Amino acid sequence: QVQLVESGGGWVQAGGSLRLSCAASGSIFKLVTMGWYRQALGKQRELVAAITSGGNINYADSVKGRFTISTDNAKNTAYLQMNSLKPEDTGVYYCAADMGSSVMVRYWGQGTQVTVSS
Repeated sequence: QVQLVESGGGWVQAGGSLRLSCAASGSIFKLVTMGWYRQALGKQRELVAAITSGGNINYADSVKGRFTISTDNAKNTAYLQMNSLKPEDTGVYYCAADMGSSVMVRYWGQGTQVTVSS
């Protein structure tokens, strides 16, 4: 079994910064992609940023230039540095990890709340 534990969420005023962490543990095998998703109240979960084991990165248009995803492979940990936060960035942020080769398995963290006040 694989566990993903997020931390770093909280409350911040618009323009502020937060750094989220996601630590993976357990039976980790062939980690392909780690990503961050968010879900605002009443909305669908959406991709924020993702990074592959090869270093390819993808950002949602709404966060480009403000958020940075990175990983520490030795610690099986992913980070999301969020700068210039806006009220519309408010939501529950989930970490996801895709593992496998011929069959991919996605694991989710429990989520961490990010609230940005105007």
